[in-house]
Amino acid sequence: MENKHYLIFSLYGLHYGVDALLVQEIFHLPELTTIAEAPDDIVGILNLRGKIVPVMHLALRLGYQPQECSLSDSVIVLKWEGLQIGILVNSVHEVKNIAATAIEAEISYGRKREINSRFIGGVAKVDADMIMLLNHEQLLCYSDAVSALLPDEDTNGIVEATNAHSSKHNGTLENQFLENHHTSTKLNKIGSFYDLCCPNASPEDRKIFRERSENLRQSTTSSDFTGLMPLAVIGLNGEYFGLDLEVVREFTNIRNVTPIPCCPPHVVGNMNLRGEIVTLVDIRQALNLPSAAGTASQAIVIRVDDVVAGLPVDRVFDVMYLRPKDVTPVPAVHSGSNEYLRGTAPYSEKMLSILDLSKILTQGGLAVNEEV
Repeated sequence: MENKHYLIFSLYGLHYGVDALLVQEIFHLPELTTIAEAPDDIVGILNLRGKIVPVMHLALRLGYQPQECSLSDSVIVLKWEGLQIGILVNSVHEVKNIAATAIEAEISYGRKREINSRFIGGVAKVDADMIMLLNHEQLLCYSDAVSALLPDEDTNGIVEATNAHSSKHNGTLENQFLENHHTSTKLNKIGSFYDLCCPNASPEDRKIFRERSENLRQSTTSSDFTGLMPLAVIGLNGEYFGLDLEVVREFTNIRNVTPIPCCPPHVVGNMNLRGEIVTLVDIRQALNLPSAAGTASQAIVIRVDDVVAGLPVDRVFDVMYLRPKDVTPVPAVHSGSNEYLRGTAPYSEKMLSILDLSKILTQGGLAVNEEV
C-alpha cells in the first residue's frame, strides 16, 4: 500500500486524522442554525456562500460527552461521494504523509467490537504520537434525516452513491446510520446554537461567532480573493493584533515549560511539542507592553525564514481575510511599537494592529547574543 496524506487535528486532547483528499475547506466555528429534526450529532447548519452545509459535532458522533464550544474551535468541511458536511473539532494542525506500515488497522480489545469503533479505521504511530484515523465512509454515512436538511440540488447523485456503497457492507446505510446514532451521546436540541454549544459565551464572543457566519454566507467570486490578507487575530494585554497566517504553523496550549538558564525574561522557556522542542518568546517587550507570558495558556507556533518559535498569547480570537484597502498605514514618522506594525484595521468595533513579525524577531531586541 502507498503512503497517504491525512489532515491532523485535535479533539478533547487526542489526535485524529482524516483523508486529506476529502477536505474542502477549514474555518473557525461560526454561529450555526439549529434544526430540531436533525440527527443527534448534527448540531446545526450553516450557509456556506449559498450552499447549506450540516455540521456534525464529531465528539458526539464518537460517543463522547459534549463539552462547551469556544472561539478557537474549527470546522473541517469534507466532501465524499456528493455529500458535503462539516465536522466540529478543537484545533487543526497540519497535513502528514503517513506510511501504510505505520498504521495498525485491527486492534483487539478482547471483547465484542463496539459500534462506535467503526468510525476509527486504524491507529497510526507517528513519532511520539498516536493518531486515530477516521473511517470516513462509516463516519459520513447518512439517512433521509440528513439528506432532508439539504436542498434538492445538493442531494443529486447522493442516493446513487449510497446505493453503490451499501453493497459493500452488511445491511443498509440507513440501518447503520440509525444504529450508530441510537448509541451516540445525545444533545438536547431545544434552544439556540448558544444554548446548546456555548451557554457561557460573552456578548463579545457571540458577536464574533455571528460575524464569522455572515462572512461565510456572503457569496464571493474567486476574483474577490485576489490580494486578500489572511490573518490570525490574537489578544495581548487586552489589545487586538493580527499575524500573517502564512507564518503561523499551528495554535497550541502551553504546558510543561522548561526555563532556559541565563536567558533574558522575554525567553519564557522550552516546550515539547509532539517531540519537537519549541522555544517560547514573549514579543510584548517589542510592543512596549507589560510582560504577562507567565499567565498565558495559549501559544501560536510560527515559522519565519529558518526561525521556529512559540508566541505566548492571551487568546486566539479568529482567522480572517482582510482587504488591503481596509488597512490604514502607520505614519511615516513613528516611534515605539509603531515601527513593528504593518498597519491598522477595524475589527469587532475595535482597532486591530497588524504586526510585522519578521521585523519584530530580527530588530525587536529579542535575539539572545550573550555568551555564557
